Amino acid sequence: MKRQKIIFILVLFLGLQFSYAQTPLVNSKLEVLEISTGERKTIKTFPFLIEAPNWTYDGKWLIYNSQGRLWKIDPSDPEYPQEIYTGFATNCNNDHVLSFDGKEIAISHGTQEDGLSRIYRLPIEGGTPQLVTPLAPSYLHGWSPDGKYLAYCAERNGNYDIYTIPAEGGVEMRLTTAEGLDDGPEYSPCGKYIWFNSVRTGLMQIWRMDADGNNQIQMTFDETVNSWFPHISPDGKNVVYLAYQVNDLKPDEHLPNKNVELRIMPATGGEAKILIHLFGGQGTINVNSWSPDSKYIAFVSYELMK
Repeated sequence: MKRQKIIFILVLFLGLQFSYAQTPLVNSKLEVLEISTGERKTIKTFPFLIEAPNWTYDGKWLIYNSQGRLWKIDPSDPEYPQEIYTGFATNCNNDHVLSFDGKEIAISHGTQEDGLSRIYRLPIEGGTPQLVTPLAPSYLHGWSPDGKYLAYCAERNGNYDIYTIPAEGGVEMRLTTAEGLDDGPEYSPCGKYIWFNSVRTGLMQIWRMDADGNNQIQMTFDETVNSWFPHISPDGKNVVYLAYQVNDLKPDEHLPNKNVELRIMPATGGEAKILIHLFGGQGTINVNSWSPDSKYIAFVSYELMK
């Protein structure tokens, strides 16, 4: 048994080394976009990979993940980012979400036992994570406005669907049953709806459903792009999402290092418009990154290092 464990650890280590060797080196540019003017402002450029900014609800910090850990940065004084203590959770991915009261953050962390992503919650200032989803893999995307539920994408029995679970832990509820990938669930600020993306039509499109899973309605119909990760503005009026050109990847892929777009559409439905073109994809806006006043979006663009 001990020998098998040593072999497993060695294989895991070599696999990680191979993975890192295959990952392109990038500069990551943390940016802020003013929605009304289209003006882009660079907060800070990092000579390594960072992903998925969240804006705290007091507007003072941007939270992002890098190298398995969480960090926060003051947009007005970005020289010295600060690490958020996450205890044993040192394999955090780009699925992290703040509670609507701003007091907690929930994370997706690849556990040491099997490497699979599970969801935890901890105080926003840092602390010891509390397990929410014992089943894996589970990828967090939404927290209900009343603080009672988390929404996430999870693979169960070979299919990826949308689930919710009490934020304190408990029995998960499956909300989608379509074949193929359903991902990116996020609550609207009113708590009535969950927005998500689904490949059920053959392309990845943006959908909306009632918070209990009823009335699943397609919201985007552009067949030139695959649309991912809808994020609803705090005032509930607009939705920003990520769009890949349809020929750049398979519909159920959200790859890094692609020419992509940030698009915006009314939360009531209707035609979307392109906000900006950028080089990015995975890591750009995996989680909600609206400013509290609904005037700005934070995102990450990338540049491959030669």
